[in-house]
Order: sequence, then C-alpha cells, then structure tokens
Amino acid sequence: MTTSFVRKALLGTAIAASMGIGYAIGAQPHMTASIGLLQSARAELGAATPNKGGHRERAMQLIDQAIGEVRAGIAFAGG
Repeated sequence: MTTSFVRKALLGTAIAASMGIGYAIGAQPHMTASIGLLQSARAELGAATPNKGGHRERAMQLIDQAIGEVRAGIAFAGG
C-alpha cells in the first residue's frame, strides 16, 4: 500500500467517525420520539371526559412539564 492511500483511508475513517459521533451527540431520536409520545398522551387526556376529580387536569400539567424538561434536555445536549 502507498502512503497516500493509507493517509486517505485514515482521513476517511476519521471523517466517518466524527460524523457518527456528531449524530450521536446532536441528533437525539429517543428524546425527540418521547416528545411525540407525550404529546399523544396529552391529546388522549384532552379527549377524555373531565370527571376525574382533577387528576386528568393534573396529569396534563405534568405532561406539559415533562415535555418542557425533555426539550430542555435536548437543548442542553446541543440538539
């Protein structure tokens, strides 16, 4: 193998690795998916009848808080 080929191979490997690390750090598919699931749960609670002694409303508030925390986590991690 030539030195030029080895350098190109190492450079390509380094670029691929840095892209993988950037994806792992920047893109947060599980955190993003959890926001969608929380929003879906909130919509289901919103569709439920409000005769739950205030527990439905409290659950909706907690979901709103959880969505905020997940978004803050994503922002903190740079996503």
